[in-house]
Amino acid sequence: MINLTKKKIIVGLDIGTTKTSVLIGEISDKNTINIIGIGYCLSNGINKGKIDNLDDITQCIKKSINQAEKMANLHITSVYLSLSTTDISCQNEIGIIPLNNNVVTKDDIKHAIYIAKSVKIKNQHDILHIIPKKYDIDKQRGVIDPIGLSGKRIQANVHLITCHKDVKNNIFAALENCGLNVEKLIFSGLSSSTSVLTTEEKELGVCMLDIGGGIIDMAIYINGVLEHIHVIPYAGDIVTNDIAYAFKVSKIHAEKIKTQYTSNKSKISYNNKNNYISANINYSENNNQEQVKKLMSIIKSRYIELLKLVNHEIRKIQEKLYQKGMDYELKSGIVLTGGASKIDSLVSYGEKIFNMPVRIGIPNTLNGLEAHINNKLYYSTVIGLLHYAKENYIHQEVTINKKKVVGKFLNNIIGFFKK
Repeated sequence: MINLTKKKIIVGLDIGTTKTSVLIGEISDKNTINIIGIGYCLSNGINKGKIDNLDDITQCIKKSINQAEKMANLHITSVYLSLSTTDISCQNEIGIIPLNNNVVTKDDIKHAIYIAKSVKIKNQHDILHIIPKKYDIDKQRGVIDPIGLSGKRIQANVHLITCHKDVKNNIFAALENCGLNVEKLIFSGLSSSTSVLTTEEKELGVCMLDIGGGIIDMAIYINGVLEHIHVIPYAGDIVTNDIAYAFKVSKIHAEKIKTQYTSNKSKISYNNKNNYISANINYSENNNQEQVKKLMSIIKSRYIELLKLVNHEIRKIQEKLYQKGMDYELKSGIVLTGGASKIDSLVSYGEKIFNMPVRIGIPNTLNGLEAHINNKLYYSTVIGLLHYAKENYIHQEVTINKKKVVGKFLNNIIGFFKK
């Protein structure tokens, strides 16, 4: 296999309730991402982000990694890993410090952020993300880049995302069993937002909903910054379970029925004689149309329930922001993504329930992806991981180059005085 260190390689790993997926990307000289490896496996041993069988999920990870390694012809040692569970929480905090020289420096910003994150968080939680929002210098609010500005004190407004230690440690244990290191652990909702939201949408106000199999990740952005995240423990699986119960089929077959129906690539039909619903043949005169309508009704009613649940959470957050005198409007509306969001008429359902614009968020295109993936909605999170990884890689490269330049300059000075 090819030596990983000779290439600019980044790897994203998303372990969901229904699937485990891996993308291997290579960063080109123009800083674009080329997909060179893809791995996929139905998940076992994990439910709503919590591992309930370490051996099963370890095997799923290994299978996905091996597929991607074989395709890319290289060996993976580390990954950017997504995480989502109901044991993820968030809080907005502030850190205030005086400015010694009446001018903001990088050290001042670091100190203010440190103060902001040094607060009491939920018991048994670790900080997953420290996300600076904007800064206030004296009476000047909403400063994006305060370095070099004058004032007497600076306030850092920071969004903290935390996660229960046991959930994090268990997922790390699974990766360790696979011989993998975690470059960075990233909340899935942030990763998906990176791949489907535009800068303009974040500025105007938007709510991203990643509808997966077991959970829905929510991320609300207003004025270009993250205001709130939330994880709802219900998603596409409740629709699958209802189909399985109503038509007396296995969950695997029910998932196939749902997927085929919602893909609009094939229709469904019901066989009276065998009491069996099929997902791969077209409507015919012999079909029991009432049973087909029954399926459509199950899918519609369950998704409407999910959207109403989400709408209730959004309204709660907006009310809190309004009470604080903050901007609360989501002028860009709702962006839906994730494998369970590919439902016919879901946008129209959403527009009626949310009373705002709704669109399906297709992840940003990556070179080489379309040749191997038919539905990118299933890969919103892992695609976002690669964008995170690329930015981090570039940042590290810039830092290393700066150190090399400084080192060379110092060596030249030392050499000059030795003459």
